Amino acid sequence: METPLIKEHCAAGARLGEFATCVLPEGFSDFKTEYTAARETVAIFDTNWHAVMTLAAKDRVRYLNAIVTNNVQSLPDEHGLLSLLLNPQGHILAELEIYKQPDKLITISHASVRERTYATLDKFIIMDDVDLEDLTDQVGSMAIEGPRAAVIVQQACGLKLEDLPDMAIHDVNVERIPCHFIRRSHFGQPGAEFIARLDRLSSLWEKFLAAVRAHEGAPIGMMALNSLRLEVGIPWFPQDFNDTVIPQEAALEGTHISFTKGCYTGQEIVERVRSRGHVNRRRALLRFSPPEAVPPPATRLRAAGVEVGLVTGAAFSPAAGTAIGMGYVRSEHGTTGTALEFDGGTALVEAIP
Repeated sequence: METPLIKEHCAAGARLGEFATCVLPEGFSDFKTEYTAARETVAIFDTNWHAVMTLAAKDRVRYLNAIVTNNVQSLPDEHGLLSLLLNPQGHILAELEIYKQPDKLITISHASVRERTYATLDKFIIMDDVDLEDLTDQVGSMAIEGPRAAVIVQQACGLKLEDLPDMAIHDVNVERIPCHFIRRSHFGQPGAEFIARLDRLSSLWEKFLAAVRAHEGAPIGMMALNSLRLEVGIPWFPQDFNDTVIPQEAALEGTHISFTKGCYTGQEIVERVRSRGHVNRRRALLRFSPPEAVPPPATRLRAAGVEVGLVTGAAFSPAAGTAIGMGYVRSEHGTTGTALEFDGGTALVEAIP
């Protein structure tokens, strides 16, 4: 799936790449410039890896609550949460951002599992009064984030980021362009994401790009974004968790699951693992050596010559002064400070924030 902003990016000389089936900017300038802008001023970036769907009609909240892992029933209007779609074996079919508005629920998942997500959400709508609609081909998105993002947001739509909880959602107008505004951080800095119809997306991008440049910021691509999110331990679907793992293996039980909400597909497995108290492998943060060693995804990790894990993603981190990443490590080797080997260097296990 190509980003709908591809013409704008090509005109700006961006390098494009494929990221989990989505063609997105790899970079606009050099890595150091983009990384520094995100850390010190403000960055704008393309988030069109989304699949966007809505659920409307009177049974929408009860219905979605019954099939996802988190508690949609208790979600206030204009707020959002993270959740998962599981299969009956407890494996992760999709990550969902769920936002509640007075007349509908907005769900955002990954474009690589768009068809499966729609089919899963639609599967049990039999006697329920629920209208499910896939808006992915009608809307697009972008985000701004960094120390100066709050100033740009307030100038653009009058909202103060510091007054809003994470994943708050509001309908706003940015110079007469209707948008969904979401208080969202992709790498731990103050940030916001905007969703607009495709016929207004180019204008929205240009308006925010001009504002970002006026604040000495820059557009950034997926390479810089990958490094930034790894520094704060934010996992990406489907790179760092997908249908090969269950939630506790992916270390998502504290962010994506309610253990009090009642039944949902896959709950029996999740509860069984919780009562057992451990999993055989678990997602971990990794620090690589030598500093320039950036192992590709699926690189095998070893202890005393025996395979004990694999890398899901890695990047060089200027803040850490070395390459960092994520991966899965067998529980007996997952203690913080454990040193593992891979072809080309060593990996030190670190705790997930």
